[in-house]
Amino acid sequence: MNNYTREDILRMVEEEDVGFIRLQFTDIFGTMKNIAITTSQLDKALNNEIMFDGSSIEGFARVEESDMYLYPNLNTFEIFPWRPQQGKVARLICDVYKPDGTPYESDPRYILKKVMAEAKEMGYEFNVGPELEFFLFHTDDDGLPTTLSHESAGYFDLGPLDLGENARRDMVLTLEDMGFEIESSHHEAAPAQHEIDFRYDEALTTADNIMTFKLVVKTIAKRHGLHATFMPKPKFGINGSGMHLNMSISRDGINVFQDAKDEYGLSKEAYCFIGGIMKHMKALTFITNPSINSYKRLIPGYEAPVYIAWSAKNRTPLIRIPGSRGEYTRVELRNPDPSANPYLALAVCLAAGLDGIKQGLMPPKAVNRNVYEMTDEERKIFGIEKLPGSLREAAIEFQKDTFIQEILGEDLSRKYIEAKTSEYYEYRIQITDWELEKYLHLL
Repeated sequence: MNNYTREDILRMVEEEDVGFIRLQFTDIFGTMKNIAITTSQLDKALNNEIMFDGSSIEGFARVEESDMYLYPNLNTFEIFPWRPQQGKVARLICDVYKPDGTPYESDPRYILKKVMAEAKEMGYEFNVGPELEFFLFHTDDDGLPTTLSHESAGYFDLGPLDLGENARRDMVLTLEDMGFEIESSHHEAAPAQHEIDFRYDEALTTADNIMTFKLVVKTIAKRHGLHATFMPKPKFGINGSGMHLNMSISRDGINVFQDAKDEYGLSKEAYCFIGGIMKHMKALTFITNPSINSYKRLIPGYEAPVYIAWSAKNRTPLIRIPGSRGEYTRVELRNPDPSANPYLALAVCLAAGLDGIKQGLMPPKAVNRNVYEMTDEERKIFGIEKLPGSLREAAIEFQKDTFIQEILGEDLSRKYIEAKTSEYYEYRIQITDWELEKYLHLL
């Protein structure tokens, strides 16, 4: 991790001939926003004096309290490798503050920092390694995205079958230029689907990295004449895109999830963390799977989880314990998708896990069978429940879980529920091609 001072930033901007600095922040729905400044305004930015109108950002402030300030995090300074070499463009990721100098309570980055501070009080550091999948599609003659691809490659295929190979290679090289440690990249199960995995880090850095990762992938795809989408399920009949979260907690640099004496190599903290996630899972889904389209992915038959169960031995349940043990012991949550706001998703997962540890919530027994092949009766015996089946169901579960609402705060919870309820209503009143094909000639 960088440890830049104000003087370091000023020196790098001068030495590297940086012409513009983008001050980035994330809205409550996980969309990156920014204000671009020239180097003449850099002193002002480093003094936390750059202001913006929060009322123009959906879900932020009301008009009567709209002034917001951007406080740059110096360690997030990066120069974009794809921009011109003269008058380069750099970025700083910012926290959002109110005019009185206090953090804006509905800033997603602040919410994650708040939960991490609670973990720190318990002596814990939260580490997360994400696995983001995405599709690379063609654009039309106007440069607009389509869902078309000429390729038919599958898992781990390579060129010439994998037509996105060159774009993916450039993405990896660009990410490495920006300080990412890329562990692997490969073609995914569906045609035109890809995955690039980067090294785990403490949660705030990981959330920042996810936002940067999405920007890089989309930018480099465009330079190859392609459109990269993190939409969870862009095409019927093929796998959707997930954002599996590999989570672990350490104390004094040692992974507390490990216990060599246990049957599965897991400590009591690991079990209770799983117990907390499972207790709050239905409400978490509203944050980890926040779009109408998210629930088109969470159906049987396409590798995405549907049932709330955990296992150390197979990949079908919601929570999996990957094979590595010792310092690499981790809990993999498999339902999140890349449309989620990473700051909020990591905040609620950590909060739920900590709640499990505080309350000593042991999870049900591991389910080491294929959950999909079990009968409804067998699942009932094991106490296996289903994830919400729609955004509306997830919203209802979120409204029942006051603990998770408190993590996000009353203001953000209310705005989020209102926005997603409106989104669901908008979807519900649409007349789709499927309905016309199904009913028009019959009725």
